[in-house]
Amino acid sequence: MKKQLDSLVAGLTPSGKTLPDIEVLGVATHTDNVRPGYLFIAIPGARADGHDYVHTAIDRGAVAVITSGRDLGELPVPQIKVANPRRAASLIAAEFFDHPSRKMTVIGITGTNGKTTTASLISSILQAAGHKTAQLGTLGLIAEDFPRQNTLTTMEPVALQETFARLVQHGFTHLVMEVSSHALQQYRVADVDFNLAIYTNLTPEHLDYHHTMEEYFHAKARLFKMLSITATAVVNTDDRYGEAIKSESTAPVVTTSLSSEADVHFTRIDSTIEGIKGEIRVGEHRYQMESSLIGSFNLENILSAVAAAHILGIPPAAIETGVKSCAVVPGRMEIITTPSGNKVIVDYAHTPDAYEKVLSTVRDLAPDGSRITVVFGAGGDRDASKRPLMASIAESYATRCFVAPDNPRFEDPAQINADVVKGFTRDCYTIFEDRGQALRKALTEMGPDDIVVVLGKGRENYQDIRGEKIPYSDFEIIEEFCRAH
Repeated sequence: MKKQLDSLVAGLTPSGKTLPDIEVLGVATHTDNVRPGYLFIAIPGARADGHDYVHTAIDRGAVAVITSGRDLGELPVPQIKVANPRRAASLIAAEFFDHPSRKMTVIGITGTNGKTTTASLISSILQAAGHKTAQLGTLGLIAEDFPRQNTLTTMEPVALQETFARLVQHGFTHLVMEVSSHALQQYRVADVDFNLAIYTNLTPEHLDYHHTMEEYFHAKARLFKMLSITATAVVNTDDRYGEAIKSESTAPVVTTSLSSEADVHFTRIDSTIEGIKGEIRVGEHRYQMESSLIGSFNLENILSAVAAAHILGIPPAAIETGVKSCAVVPGRMEIITTPSGNKVIVDYAHTPDAYEKVLSTVRDLAPDGSRITVVFGAGGDRDASKRPLMASIAESYATRCFVAPDNPRFEDPAQINADVVKGFTRDCYTIFEDRGQALRKALTEMGPDDIVVVLGKGRENYQDIRGEKIPYSDFEIIEEFCRAH
């Protein structure tokens, strides 16, 4: 694929400015990705500034650069100065790959919790209806005949648009993607044409980045402000920010709720540790639901998925089959039954709200007299204010808590644990330096009907320690335990 430089940056250059007749063979925002003939976009970041690497990019073959206007001296290639290189990167990437999102039905899901499960449910429904569907988010890219690849929740704009283009080339008609607040704030999806946007909920998270809940809300709201009038928004109005999201949407809104007769709601619910059965009403339509997912938060996720599918005109039989066949969402309330019949629940929960939802569900559905052991920790280089809150919530539902490392990154694990234990008010916890040791102890000490809940890492297969991803998997340790017993 190739584009002429002047057409690629049209609208970014002052009127009347003439650019050399240069053929652009690719776009990159990182020098490692620059090849001869590429356009390099210099983006200032938290840890590094792309402007410091402009000369490296040119040495690697960049034929032009986009900058913020910083004085870089005389350059041997054209320098196009823009007010916001991040915004320019999204626009240029979409233009370079011929706006591939316009050639698919794209469903974007944002919110603190529930994005991955909702995405998995919608993907399952679309596949049941016979649509060639890809899913993109925390679990990476999931697409038939594509290798599973781990990514940011939402990719950088060049990688994102290139992925869209490859999906279109391979005949994919639908894409279900998670949209993070970071991606919205950093314009990664500014030039994605969404047909449908879903709001799940908003609870304190990423405040190390957004600083306040108001800033966090406005980042999430960007998705709904960028919708066209032909798109549709699905909003969970049980969440306290739901009504505010409704008012921000530039597209028609369909509401979901467990507590009121919203546009999409349950008329009957039977929820147990074995799963969910019920009936959902959308106008005059009724859908019979059966799912192995558990918990009230999964009721919300199912409502969002059914609402999206109904809006897209998916046949009722495919909606019901898709929900039923979405049996396991990796790392999300994933239940493993040990040879002795005990339940081990693995969940990616890493916010106080997610802890409350997961642990209250486990306590409500647990057999009388069962002990609940929670293995958890807190991530490093993230909002420290939530750490004691997580301990407080774990304490209120668990018999005992094992506090262990969870991606300490560049922080001292001992300091992270010290922050966590400030939230305990009773002697119910043990601190471990090794997460594997904590999990093995919890598993080996299970009695009849006891439940072990492992929070924070889900299906991650590493520990992030001082910039290195050290191999580690909660799930592999649990599987190893089950094989040995």
